Amino acid sequence: MADFVRSGGRTAEQLRTISLDRGTAPHAEGSCLVRFGATTVLCTASVEDGVPSWRKGKGLGWLTAEYAMLPRATHTRSPRERGSVGGRTQEIQRLIGRSVRAMIPDMAFGEFTIKVDCDVLVADGGTRTASITGACVAVVDACAWMVRTGRVAASPVTHHVAAVSVGLVDGTPVLDLDYAEDVRAGVDMNVVMLDGARYVEVQGTGEHATFDRRELDMLLALAGDGIGELDAAQRAALAP
Repeated sequence: MADFVRSGGRTAEQLRTISLDRGTAPHAEGSCLVRFGATTVLCTASVEDGVPSWRKGKGLGWLTAEYAMLPRATHTRSPRERGSVGGRTQEIQRLIGRSVRAMIPDMAFGEFTIKVDCDVLVADGGTRTASITGACVAVVDACAWMVRTGRVAASPVTHHVAAVSVGLVDGTPVLDLDYAEDVRAGVDMNVVMLDGARYVEVQGTGEHATFDRRELDMLLALAGDGIGELDAAQRAALAP
């Protein structure tokens, strides 16, 4: 893998340049502007009193997520999704919600709802994985705000979550695909992990090819290494 050189000089096992900027939406309880290379997503976490009706009376909180792509996040304008969202958007925001809820497995933070919004400003592949990674930072800060304002005694966050894409491009396992690599990947996979150690979700698809167990193991190992780096970047961004 080390001899496989990509655009920009990245090797097969190298992440794009990653940045996690906290507090970029000053009115939100938690926010993070995340960049995976050119891909840029604004993640916010808002805390609201109350929970959905099916959750009331249990003393438990809830966390949900929404995802949207701005019209000119891509090379050509895409229409805004008004009223109802498309299948791809629904699938991605459900993935983000499942992933970020894994940070707070017992949801024992009282009857509050944390609403995560991930808005893609620039799309160059990996928007869902960038969204999950940035949302984690936003949720940690939102929960810290709940502590500061006396809503909870201690932060309910027990894990960090991060995600990255991997795939087979020209038969080579590569990490963190940009758009040009994603569209020609024979196999495309998104991997979500807690603390770089436990899987939340693995989405793997043979787009233009199939893959065997050896290749699957290689892709998972590559993703694990990448998520370890993302976890370290999150912790550095969240350091006092």
